Amino acid sequence: MNKPILVLKLGTASITTTKGELDEQVIADVTRQVAEIAKDYRLIIVSSGAVASGKKYIKNYKGKIAERKAAASIGNPLLLGTYSKHFLPYNISIAQSLCERQHFSNRKQFLQLKETYEELWKNGVIPIANENDVVSSLELKFSDNDELATLLGVGFGASVILLGTSVPGVLDREGKVIKRIESINNDIFSLADKNKSDLGLGGMISKLTFAHLATVMGIKVVIFGVRSTNGILNAIKESTGTVCVPKEGNVPARNKWLASGSLVTGRVKVDDGACEAIRKRKSLLAVGVLEVTEKFSDGEIFEITDKEQHIIAVARAKTSSEKMIENLKQHNLEIANASDIVIL
Repeated sequence: MNKPILVLKLGTASITTTKGELDEQVIADVTRQVAEIAKDYRLIIVSSGAVASGKKYIKNYKGKIAERKAAASIGNPLLLGTYSKHFLPYNISIAQSLCERQHFSNRKQFLQLKETYEELWKNGVIPIANENDVVSSLELKFSDNDELATLLGVGFGASVILLGTSVPGVLDREGKVIKRIESINNDIFSLADKNKSDLGLGGMISKLTFAHLATVMGIKVVIFGVRSTNGILNAIKESTGTVCVPKEGNVPARNKWLASGSLVTGRVKVDDGACEAIRKRKSLLAVGVLEVTEKFSDGEIFEITDKEQHIIAVARAKTSSEKMIENLKQHNLEIANASDIVIL
C-alpha cells in the first residue's frame, strides 16, 4: 500500500469510434498497458464513454438531459463489461465507482470513499470511476471527467494524473506538441482549442484548468494521446504528450481536500493589501474585502479574487457574508483563518 497513486482519465473521443461506439481495440490496448503498470501503482481509472455506449438504445436520441441520463444508465454496465472482459486475461478485477459532488464536499463522506478505494487496492482491484449521471443534480454536476479525475488525484494525494485524449498533447501555434509546461498561465490557455469534441463534454481548456489545480497541489499532469503507440507507458516516462510540471511544497491533506473537493458557494473580491497578506499565509480580514459577489454562510467554501476577478485562493468561511457586509471596516473581523485558506 506504499505504492504511489496514479489517476488515468480516458476521454470519450479517445476510446470510441467515429460512430460513438466503444472501440474495443483501443480498450484492449489500454488494459494491456494498465496491467503492465499495475505492479508499480495504486490505480484509478476515470473513464468516459457511458453515454456514448448507451445512446444508440434511446430512440431518436437528441442529447437532452433525460436522454443523457438514460443513455448513461444503459451504457455504464456496457462500459464496465468491456473493461472487465479485456482485463480478464491479466487476472485483474475491476470495481465500479459512481461519484457525485457531495462525495467530495463532505469530508466524512470523502474519507469513506478513500477507505473504500484503499480496500479495493489492498485486494488488487482497480476502481473505474465515472459520474453518477442518473441521479446527479444539474447544479452539482462535475463539469466533466477532467474535473472528477483531478478531484480524485488531489484528494487522494496522487503522484501523477494522466489525462488521455484524442489529440497528442497541448499544441503550439504551429501545431506541434509542447513537450513541457513549467507554468500554466494565460499564454498557455490562449493556445487551447475552444472547441469540444462531438462526443465528450470537455476540451483542452478544461484539461489545462484542472491541470493547473493539480500542479499547484504538487501533482504532475501529463496530457497525451490515448491512441499513440504505448501512450500510457510513454506518458509515465514523459516521452509522449505534454508534461505539466508540479509546483514544489507540501500542502496538508486537509487543504488539498479543501481546494479540490469542496463545493464553492460564494465569492469575494479583495484589495491588493489583502492579496499580499494571503500570499504571505495570513488570514483574510473584513477590512480587505472590496465586494461580496456571491453570498455564503459560516463554514461554507468561497473563492477569493483580486480586483481583476482572478481567483487567487479558496477558503472556508469563519464568518457569514451577511455579517461581513455589516462589518466591512472592522479591522479585526476574521473572515477566514490562514489555516483554512488554500492559495491557487
